[in-house]
Amino acid sequence: MERISALLTVFVAFVFLAGCEPAAKQHRKASLKQEQLERFIEAHVAKVEPLTTEANLAYWDAATKGKTEDYDRYSELQLEISRFYSDPQDFAFIKDIKESGRIKNARLARQLDKLYYTYLPKQVPPELLEEIVGLDGKIQEKFSSFRGTMDGKKVTMSDIYNILTTEKDCRKRELAWKASKQVGDVIIDDLIRLVKLRNEAAQKVGFDNYHTLTIVTGQQNVKELDRIFDELCELTTEPFARLKNELDVILAGSYGIAAGDLMPWHYHDPFFQRTPLVYEQDLDFYYKDRDIRELAEKYYAGVGLPVDDILAKSDLYDRKGKYPHAFSHDIDRRGDVRILCNLQDTERWMETILHELGHAIYSKYHDRNEPWLLREPAHSFTTEAIAMFFGRLSRNAAWMQEMLDLSDEERMEVEEVSEKYLRFQQVLFARWALVMYNFEKQLYADPEQDLNNLWWQLVEKYQFVKRPPGPVDAGWASKLHFTSAPCYYHNYMMGELLASQLHHHIVGTTPFGSPGQARGPAPTVRDVSYVGEKILGDYLREKVFGPGALYRWNDMIKRATGEPLTPKYFVEQFVK
Repeated sequence: MERISALLTVFVAFVFLAGCEPAAKQHRKASLKQEQLERFIEAHVAKVEPLTTEANLAYWDAATKGKTEDYDRYSELQLEISRFYSDPQDFAFIKDIKESGRIKNARLARQLDKLYYTYLPKQVPPELLEEIVGLDGKIQEKFSSFRGTMDGKKVTMSDIYNILTTEKDCRKRELAWKASKQVGDVIIDDLIRLVKLRNEAAQKVGFDNYHTLTIVTGQQNVKELDRIFDELCELTTEPFARLKNELDVILAGSYGIAAGDLMPWHYHDPFFQRTPLVYEQDLDFYYKDRDIRELAEKYYAGVGLPVDDILAKSDLYDRKGKYPHAFSHDIDRRGDVRILCNLQDTERWMETILHELGHAIYSKYHDRNEPWLLREPAHSFTTEAIAMFFGRLSRNAAWMQEMLDLSDEERMEVEEVSEKYLRFQQVLFARWALVMYNFEKQLYADPEQDLNNLWWQLVEKYQFVKRPPGPVDAGWASKLHFTSAPCYYHNYMMGELLASQLHHHIVGTTPFGSPGQARGPAPTVRDVSYVGEKILGDYLREKVFGPGALYRWNDMIKRATGEPLTPKYFVEQFVK
């Protein structure tokens, strides 16, 4: 019995050691993989960080000056970065580590994800990458320096916006609208060629087209996006039809025509993506002769997110050759963040500067202790959400009262109208996003089809806007997003959903708002102005900005709001 017991002990020990040996070996292998990845990332960042900063500065110079040499320099640097990420040996190393599943450190695993999805689309022949980058830069240069003409005179986009907002002469409106589209015919041949090149690159790395590649490498799902947009279409069709019919009656009356005769140029935006300011109160009236920059700076300081350093480096006013729209630009992921605008004292530009500064503070307040690769938003649509969260305030009556020193009587005059504007704007934008999302899917699925007619089919279907008489041109290509931010537009709508979810969570859990406001379900937008509420800045820095890309986007949203992304709060806020 003792002999059996001794043998049993030896056997058990042998089994135990045999079982432990693979585990120990696996641990050593995991440690080795982690060390290899850490060394790779260190070397990678040392090379790519200064290159990225240089490229960002080159783009800033190009956009603000409009000079060919700056665009050429930017294209050269973009090509150099693309070549860097196209290295097949580096990608093989990253892919092997990712597929091994041995990286258990969450921060390191997120950096690995970022690297994998950045390298993957660049695994194409160098000459193809070079052609894509060069053509992209060429189109952007043409777009930025182009100015449309009316009756033989050049006009800026600011001029066009002003005409479309205020002009009653239908002929002038038509000319302005057409001037806004002229750049489309200038760049269309290059743009279609670029689409085909992008598709060719996507197919070389195993995707059916570039649209699918972009969605997947953005860690999203095409079927899930289709489901969300189908649901939005269903939920917004009836309310949008009702709101637009009401709008059309007002617009037609102002022009002295029948509602059935309204054309695209009768709306106040070249793409009808913003609500015309036609109701009982014109919100532009309240911003006239106000310093838009000063208002934005004061507001952000009041919520504990000062932007004076951002504005000091920004380019805010219109001039010849400058990029005609607006964007936010994180130069170095170390705090050098800037915005470009073409400000005027209108509600549109109040919304725009609030929006772009929303992007900018997201970048500014990333935790600098996080690795360079993670000093980015959790996803591109999460920074859109913050920009939209703040941009909405330009039509918020409570915000307008506090920032513009309106009396209670003046607030009451604009409150009902401003809420209507907000509601209509969100429903309208959902319909516009449906056009962009579905058009771009079909653009990349078949760039040889009749795209001009396809565009108007979708505009008629989702926006209920008549196509102009006569042959259709490539005016749709005047939307620069097709070049500079391809297959991205759906993220704006995702951002709107998250902006409503953040608003619902903040208002429902934070002790501020209008005096006596109950802390139950989220009140309407008008009940909370956020003005002077530093607790808002504290929350956003801790829950959203600071972590950067440390968490996957839905993980970040769940940590920040208590639940994954859902459209229900957007629907509650603006549709129901």
